[in-house]
Amino acid sequence: MAELKFTKHLLKKIEALFEEMGYTIRYAKGSFNSGYCIVENQKVAVINKFFDTEGRVGVLLEILSNVEVDETILTDKAIKTYKQISKHGEKEGTAVTEKEA
Repeated sequence: MAELKFTKHLLKKIEALFEEMGYTIRYAKGSFNSGYCIVENQKVAVINKFFDTEGRVGVLLEILSNVEVDETILTDKAIKTYKQISKHGEKEGTAVTEKEA
């Protein structure tokens, strides 16, 4: 399997995945300890706008590993992206796990 490249194309695919999951992603400036925050009780992720593409992808993958993913609401294209990301995470030791709904 080819290594996952943190490109603008992958960023767009991950952003689309989050959108299908009902999340809003905002890029803003602020004092983020981890580079992002999740607005409590809402599906809003605020990410440091000064991150480059690789940083944004990394943060979104970290968020994805900490939220529930309900594949039943995703399109086939989004599921394919999710599985591609999950396989990469397992290889890197930072697996994105599917949580039971």
